[in-house]
Amino acid sequence: MEERSITETYGKAVYTDEGFLFGRVQDVVVGKYAITGWVVAVPPESILKRTVPNVKAVIVPHKAVKAVGDILLISSKLEVPQPKSGEESEAKEK
Repeated sequence: MEERSITETYGKAVYTDEGFLFGRVQDVVVGKYAITGWVVAVPPESILKRTVPNVKAVIVPHKAVKAVGDILLISSKLEVPQPKSGEESEAKEK
């Protein structure tokens, strides 16, 4: 496998695994030892604009990325963790 620089991903198209344009890589979120997310700029033709018209960019969790090559391929079925009952009210109290 060939080593690549993170900066080589900047500007790459991001598509869902259903074949829809999602956006373009704008930046990478790096944790202590690994990539944790991808900042994706959302162009007007993005599938995301249909549901969130005013969105400019989003952070896609790295676990949603299925492949990185000429494009980034992301899962369209990413599950967003929901707070367990009681956790939401505890968070508001803090």
